[in-house]
Amino acid sequence: MSKLTALKNFAEVRWLRKFSDRAKLEKYQQKMLRKQLAFIKAGSPFYADKDCSRLENLPVMDKNSMMENFDTLNTQGIKRDEALNLAIESERTRDFTPTIGKVSVGLSSGTSGHRGLFIISEKERMEWAGAVLAKLLPKGHILHHKVAFFLRADNNLYETVNSSVLTFAFFDLLKPMEEHIERLKQFPPTLLVGPPSVLKEIARVQENGELKIHPEKIISVAEVLNESDERYIKKVFGASIIHQVYQCTEGFLGCTCECGKFHINEDIIYLEKEYIGENRFVPIITDFRRSSQPIIRYRLNDVLVESKEKCTCGNPSLVLERIEGREDDIFYFEKDSEGTGEDVTVFPDFISRCMVYVEDINNYRVTQDAKDRLTIYIDRIDDKTKKDTIEEFRILAGRMHFKMPEIEFAPYSTEPGKKVKRVERKFVYEKN
Repeated sequence: MSKLTALKNFAEVRWLRKFSDRAKLEKYQQKMLRKQLAFIKAGSPFYADKDCSRLENLPVMDKNSMMENFDTLNTQGIKRDEALNLAIESERTRDFTPTIGKVSVGLSSGTSGHRGLFIISEKERMEWAGAVLAKLLPKGHILHHKVAFFLRADNNLYETVNSSVLTFAFFDLLKPMEEHIERLKQFPPTLLVGPPSVLKEIARVQENGELKIHPEKIISVAEVLNESDERYIKKVFGASIIHQVYQCTEGFLGCTCECGKFHINEDIIYLEKEYIGENRFVPIITDFRRSSQPIIRYRLNDVLVESKEKCTCGNPSLVLERIEGREDDIFYFEKDSEGTGEDVTVFPDFISRCMVYVEDINNYRVTQDAKDRLTIYIDRIDDKTKKDTIEEFRILAGRMHFKMPEIEFAPYSTEPGKKVKRVERKFVYEKN
């Protein structure tokens, strides 16, 4: 029965749920919103006394408020402490199979600085699996795929949809890369899925001749894919597109189409935009189908950049230029003598581009430790590289009129199992 649920949703998303224009998509969204709001009014104690006749009447949620109200928000009667204990034990033992009844429990990775807890029923898992596969399996080829997933934590979802025509293999990011490479040789995937930092390392091994795999599709998840990493992975594997998936514990939010454009999955979620700059916004999402733990007006901590272009694939859903990073990772500097107003806001993309412009840097991270101090972690530290990097930041400071910060350099390194953040603000910023 569970696989039939996945198959049904696969067919609906892949072939039946198509919209020829924006008006038809919006009509469908309103229908799904009415249905979901009626459901939460009846099924979630948190929403029982609230006016659910219109979405805008309901409060905007975030990770903190979701955790604080976990017991009354969920529709399964599950208590936060019970779910949290199970999730933590699963993380420690690396055994992600235990459930509460038929409900899976998981812990978000905490890149936004707060621990998040999520639950999802077996039916929801299957619907999610069907939607993901419908949008990601290559056009014209949906059978007999071998999918290699490089993730921080496994999920019951993947094992449940294993079959003779679709095989999943989970690669635990806490294990050594050498072990993964040997396993990849035995399991050459048709679909390779992982964070860009991992995909880049696999590409490096492939380029050195230690690995020979030929994935039909490469899919970047979990971290922001920057332009330099994308170019390198494309070059090594001869890929025309590195597909991206925008997915978190709150839902399957977006993915790349076959034309290479990055769409929000507006057939799955309703999107509200909180603009923070020209074409930049923080998303507030409502999931049409999440029932165990409803996701209603949930404010993410991401900065998205929208595109004004329509995609030739025919999908009328919003196209993104890119996911720029976390709102918490916007940098703030003191204005210089020519600057006006408050501190100068610098979005992560500007910081990344400073690094991209410097030659011979393959891996980097930039942290802002204070308004006047940066630490730059790079894999090649010499006088020329340091000089060129400082010059790029000096140019940026001149253009945006902020005081040039002090810059320290350190060897590049990452923590196993932790998402790589290329641009990260380390201090809590308080406006003047």
